[in-house]
Amino acid sequence: MPLENLARTDVVTAQEDESVQELATRMDDSHVGSVVITDGDEPTGIVTDRDLATRVLGEGMDPAETTAADVMSDDPTTVDETAGFYEATELMSEHGIRRLPVCNDSNELVGIITSDDLNELLADEHMQLSDVIRAQRPEY
Repeated sequence: MPLENLARTDVVTAQEDESVQELATRMDDSHVGSVVITDGDEPTGIVTDRDLATRVLGEGMDPAETTAADVMSDDPTTVDETAGFYEATELMSEHGIRRLPVCNDSNELVGIITSDDLNELLADEHMQLSDVIRAQRPEY
């Protein structure tokens, strides 16, 4: 199944010049662990809750004065919306990341897929498979 059918389309985004304090508030309000930094519709970076903890708090930076550009992972690994589950997991494993912005052919941000999303999908598939097995299993 292509990621365009699996990815979340309500991506939380911000601009490079926004303070990390604003990003943290946006993450909290939206109940997400990352914000994709964009220039127009194209992803240029990503800031995660871990980035806030290690790069801002861990280094004693002022959240009100520190911007997304100061702490973001720039040039984020992205995945094409036509890619599938396997390609997404392969990219996550290869780059040691848990979140992938999903882009269209014009490199415009159209969604995001996370390892939690993929795990939830796998759990649903396992439940459906176990229902099939139970239905076809002889009674003991």
